Amino acid sequence: MATEVGGFDDPSAEVLAEAAAAFGLLASSARLHIVWALAQGESDVTGLAERVGGALPAVSQHLTKLKLAGLVRSRREGRRQVYLVDDPDVVTVVRLMVGQLTDRADESDRSGTAGLPAQGAVRRLRGFGA
Repeated sequence: MATEVGGFDDPSAEVLAEAAAAFGLLASSARLHIVWALAQGESDVTGLAERVGGALPAVSQHLTKLKLAGLVRSRREGRRQVYLVDDPDVVTVVRLMVGQLTDRADESDRSGTAGLPAQGAVRRLRGFGA
């Protein structure tokens, strides 16, 4: 049953479960880096492994999970499999989160409190049950 709070209806249990699963996949820094890289443009697994600094088999496994979740897709280009983000909204969320944390890190570097904002963000998230 959806309840309206502050002008917004609560999402269904199914939608929340799907969102949690997608966020769960993106909770891996390796998978998040892969999605970030693919948000910048298409790539094959070799290019992604070089960019994110991961072993080819590990990057391939991450891509398989992201693909099964519908976050990325692939297409054949000759003998290569080329990967791309399948959901532009995921790109928006990832860019927003990473961009915000990068801005905070830059601010802390300028103020001489490097690392503190990111740690504070994690503490705030943990306060919400993360």
